[in-house]
Amino acid sequence: MPLALRRGVVARVDDRDDPAIELTVKVDGEERPALAYRDLTGEVEPGDDVVVNFAALDLGLASGGFDVVHANLTRGLGASAERRARTMKLHYTPLQHGVVPVEGPEAEPSDGKPRAPRIDGRPVAVLALHGQLAPAAWAAARGRPRARLGYVQGAGGALPGGLSRTVRELRRRGLLAGHVTAAPAFGGEHEAVTVAGALVAAFDSLDWDAALVGPGPGIVGSGTALGHGGLAALDSAHASLALGARTLLVPRMSSGDPRARHRGLSHHSASVLELLLGRVRIAFPAEAQGDVTGCGALARHEVRRVPTDLDGYRASGLPSETMGRPIDRDELFFRAALAGGSVLAEALTSHPEESSGV
Repeated sequence: MPLALRRGVVARVDDRDDPAIELTVKVDGEERPALAYRDLTGEVEPGDDVVVNFAALDLGLASGGFDVVHANLTRGLGASAERRARTMKLHYTPLQHGVVPVEGPEAEPSDGKPRAPRIDGRPVAVLALHGQLAPAAWAAARGRPRARLGYVQGAGGALPGGLSRTVRELRRRGLLAGHVTAAPAFGGEHEAVTVAGALVAAFDSLDWDAALVGPGPGIVGSGTALGHGGLAALDSAHASLALGARTLLVPRMSSGDPRARHRGLSHHSASVLELLLGRVRIAFPAEAQGDVTGCGALARHEVRRVPTDLDGYRASGLPSETMGRPIDRDELFFRAALAGGSVLAEALTSHPEESSGV
C-alpha cells in the first residue's frame, strides 16, 4: 500500500520543548493532532505548509492518536546531510538519514579479520515494554545509587527516540546515564547500528555500569503467539548472552489487563522464555507468588523473587500508568518492573561468577 499522505497547514504549535514537537494541523478543513520530529523535519511554525502521514489516526490504531509530519514544505527543504555520517538510519526508505554510529572502528587484529568484542560479566536487563523503564531504573538506583545505568532502545515499539518523555525525565533526574537508539530505532543521544554494538559501546566508550534494553513507547502486535513486538526481547537477550553479559529478563505481567493472554505472566514474556537458546535470570516480585503459572520454560532459567517498594515508587512522581490503567489498577505490572530493577542492582553488587540461586 502507498503511504497515506495528505497536505495540511500548521494551525498552531502546542508544545515545542521536546524533540517530538506537538502540533495541530488543519487538513481538509479538519484540525488534527500531529507530531513533527525535529531531527527529521526541522522546526515548524504556524502557517507552515506540511505533508502528514495520517494512516494510524484514521485507522484508529492504539498507537495512532496523531498524524506524523512527513515533510515541511515551507522551511524543511534546505537541510544538508550529516557530513560525518558513516551509516544510515531508516535506510532505503523516504526517511533515510545519515548518522554517526557509536560503534567506533576497532583496531584490526593481525590477520585483518574483525572480531566481536565481549562484555563478560556486565549486567544487562531486557525489558518487555517501555512502561517498565521508569520503575526498573528507579529500583536499580535505589539499590545502587551511584551506578551508571543507561538505556538502549531497540525494535518492538515506537522507533523515534525523541518520543519518550520518560527517557527525558529519567535523564533529568540522573536515573539514566544515557540513551542509545539501536537500528531500527533512531534519534537518541547516540546512534547504534545494532543492539550488540550498542551494548559494547555502552560499557566501553560510554562508561555505563549496567544497561536496560527495551522498545520505545507502545508495542506492535497482532494478537498471535509470535506476531508481536515483545519478541524483540528475544533478539536483545540473545545478543546480551552472546556477548557474555549477565542477562536478566524483566517479564511483562499484569493484574489489571482485560485480555486474558496478558494476565499474570504475559504470553509475550512466556514466548521469549520458551524460545531462548540460553539460560537467563528472570525477576519476579515476591508479592506475586501465585501469578506465575503455565510456563514450563521457567524451569530452564534462574528465577529470582524479590520484595518491591510499590509505595515508594508511587510517591516518586515518575510515570505510574500503563495503557491507561493507573498503578492501583495494575499493581503487578509495576511490581514486576520494580523487581527487575532490584535484581539488576543485585547483579551490580555481586561478582560476575556468583549465582543468586534459583
